[in-house]
Order: sequence, then structure tokens, then C-alpha cells
Amino acid sequence: MRKVIRAIIIIALLWIGLLLSGYGVLIGSQENVAGLGLQCKYLTARNITTAQFIHSNSGIIGLTDCPILRKSAEVIDNGQ
Repeated sequence: MRKVIRAIIIIALLWIGLLLSGYGVLIGSQENVAGLGLQCKYLTARNITTAQFIHSNSGIIGLTDCPILRKSAEVIDNGQ
């Protein structure tokens, strides 16, 4: 029972951290447009957001993989 309560508390703290910071965690990615585009889906505290990046296998022109964390445009508390 203690482990379940600790897990719930840790998940709640992580969610609050995501809510206040505005960051999202990568939940999925897929290549599109004949392999030239990379679509990344991020789970934020408010919703799921999608980001489009240019993709290349070498990483010279675009990204090879999606970043694990990404700052979203909407932040709840920006310190003002």
C-alpha cells in the first residue's frame, strides 16, 4: 500500500512540475512526407501537442530523433 501511495505522490509532483514549467515529454514520433519530416507528439500537463521538424538520418540539416523534452508555447506561471 505504501508503494502505491508513493507512486501517486511522485506522479502528482511530476504533473505539477510539467504544469508550472511548460515542458512536455515525448510520447510518440513518426516520419512523414517521404521521410523528410518528423512529427513528434508531446504530453504536457494540459494536453497533447504536436511538433513538426525537418528530418535527416545524418543530422546535418534536420533532427535525427525527437527531443525527449520540449518547451510548449503556453506556460501557466511565467514568474510575473
